[in-house]
Amino acid sequence: MNVLTGSSFGMLERSVDFLWTKQTAILDNIANVETPNYKVKTVTFEEAFEQKLLAAQRSENPRQAVRDVIENASWEVMEDDESVHRNDNGVNITEQSVELIRTAYQLSQVYRSITGNLSIMRAAMNG
Repeated sequence: MNVLTGSSFGMLERSVDFLWTKQTAILDNIANVETPNYKVKTVTFEEAFEQKLLAAQRSENPRQAVRDVIENASWEVMEDDESVHRNDNGVNITEQSVELIRTAYQLSQVYRSITGNLSIMRAAMNG
């Protein structure tokens, strides 16, 4: 199996994409904390992805099914329609700041994992 096209590296790639999108949505929320009629953005991915992975593991060809789930994984940026009807637009700056920090830590861990995988490959190639 090619390490760069394997399931674990694909999972890391999808994680970076998701976390980057999530950070962007959070930053939009923070930037618009006082914008009237702004709709709070949330990014969903983890729950649906986990359910699809579990279903793929129970399929006839789990290895290929898991790889397909990872390759086709996507997230959804949703806007909170309820926040428009509130006077304060629903952005909780404290909650968004904490989530931004949490997402930054998660992204840092994913980058660290990618770097570790690439270091192992470099060591294996150099002997």
